[in-house]
Amino acid sequence: MLVPREAQQPAWLRAAIAIVPVVVASLLGQWATYPNLASWYAGLAKPSFNPPNWIFGPVWTSLYILMAYAVWRILKAPGSTGERRTALTLFFLQLALNALWSWLFFALHSPLAGLLDIVPQFLLILATIGWFRRLDPLAGLCLIPLAAWVAFASVLNVAIWRLNG
Repeated sequence: MLVPREAQQPAWLRAAIAIVPVVVASLLGQWATYPNLASWYAGLAKPSFNPPNWIFGPVWTSLYILMAYAVWRILKAPGSTGERRTALTLFFLQLALNALWSWLFFALHSPLAGLLDIVPQFLLILATIGWFRRLDPLAGLCLIPLAAWVAFASVLNVAIWRLNG
């Protein structure tokens, strides 16, 4: 399905599979987020622990780099194609939910819809870490900052929903 055996996979293809979907998810998220920051998000009541807007760009850039690197490592990791397929399916599902969250929360102006997305997204991240760790411990470690940030974002999402509901 997603990944042929490493011996059949050129390095450029592994890099493309690792980088392109992550960049696309990042761009999709930005397209939903940026137009709504000043026009909608700025007017919401936020909890005291809400970070300044400028922090989100560097954090997400770092997380996306770590995600792409983790996928690249999984694509070349030893193990069965089935194990890699499961690990990567979980990864790409959480990545799709990651991009969708921005559209639900920002574009639809719905903290509740964002919350309904972020909970399964977080669970998929945890499952992905487990599968990645089996195939390549460093790849699994690369996703721990993502899990921590999405856990924090979940708490923030709940607080914004409650303050504005």
